[in-house]
Amino acid sequence: MTAAGARLPLEGITVVALEQAVAAPFATRLADQGARVIKVERVDGGDFARAYDTGVRGGLGTHFAWLNRSKESVALDLKRDEGRAILADLVARADVFLQNLAPGAAARLGFGAGELRARDPRLIVVEMSGYGTRGPYRDKRAYDMLVQAEAGLISVTGTPETPVKAGSPLADIAAGMYAFSGTLAALVRRGATGEGASIEITMFDAVAEWMGQAMYTTLYTGSPPPRTRLSHPVIAPYDAYPTSDGIDVVIGVQNDRGWAALAAGVLERPDLVIDPEYATNQARVRNREKVDALVAGVTSRMGREELLRRLDKAGVPSASLNDGHGLVAHPQLAERDRWREVGSPVGGIRALLPPITFAGAEPRMDPVPALGEHTDAVLRELGRDDAAIAALRSAGAVA
Repeated sequence: MTAAGARLPLEGITVVALEQAVAAPFATRLADQGARVIKVERVDGGDFARAYDTGVRGGLGTHFAWLNRSKESVALDLKRDEGRAILADLVARADVFLQNLAPGAAARLGFGAGELRARDPRLIVVEMSGYGTRGPYRDKRAYDMLVQAEAGLISVTGTPETPVKAGSPLADIAAGMYAFSGTLAALVRRGATGEGASIEITMFDAVAEWMGQAMYTTLYTGSPPPRTRLSHPVIAPYDAYPTSDGIDVVIGVQNDRGWAALAAGVLERPDLVIDPEYATNQARVRNREKVDALVAGVTSRMGREELLRRLDKAGVPSASLNDGHGLVAHPQLAERDRWREVGSPVGGIRALLPPITFAGAEPRMDPVPALGEHTDAVLRELGRDDAAIAALRSAGAVA
């Protein structure tokens, strides 16, 4: 329950996650909406994202802090019979089992989708991987940048001279989002039919879907879209433009009405609305260099705040070209009360509320767990007494 007493939509749902890195932990942010997420980690260091860096207060990885709040950490050695037995007990009580081990690894441990659902047809099993369980790339390593490259995302990002990967791990995030939404869809179907599900999500499929416009351009024109820095391959003006105080402003004109607003209200050149070199989007794309130079010639004489005010007054879409500092200090986040403090192994840390907002229900914002923080409590739920837990620890089966 939230502080206001409103029930979160996933309260009562238990997710057991054999997860690491980014894609699967992003998917199991189901915890934000009330699900109980039991995160199963290795006894020897846990999720390796814990140690990607030490950027959070000098001791906690930034990826881990971002993705793992409100979860319970149980550390098991799945190479041992005792560790696998504990995981089996956890899955037997779960609504969802989600894992992103290498293809086939979970099945070799006895936790493949077919075996699990044969025992419990109501169970929802989500298997995440780079390329899936079939095909020539089945066993290929699949880190975020590699999948961005393989699926073509890097080919459309960057400058005409240099392809550039996206700065956020978009392949991981895309797969995580589809696993998140696929799990919700499976829960809805199970509520109606009683039937569980076996779901496969791959990073490659997720990014391929996100490449839709570029893919269709290639399919039906014979040429992939060119890299155009910040601009858009088929829209102009659509780019970052300079200001007199050295801070660029992004202007995005989507149609000819937007061009008319920019020309008359900001450039003070209403004649450009009917000038054949500028009047239509197709003409502006053909003359992109002239259009960009004309717009930049005006914007460079204004400060950022003045330019943004004029663009807003004219109804022209625009944005500040912010960096991380600009995001952290963004007035929209502050005004909408989007910041919270959550606990962690290194103390209280700031975190943003998740973007799914249910009216009257505050998302869960519980602490980021230490490795194995909840092992003993969960084992007691499973019926292990103190002596049994001590024996498991002594044997190295749990941590």
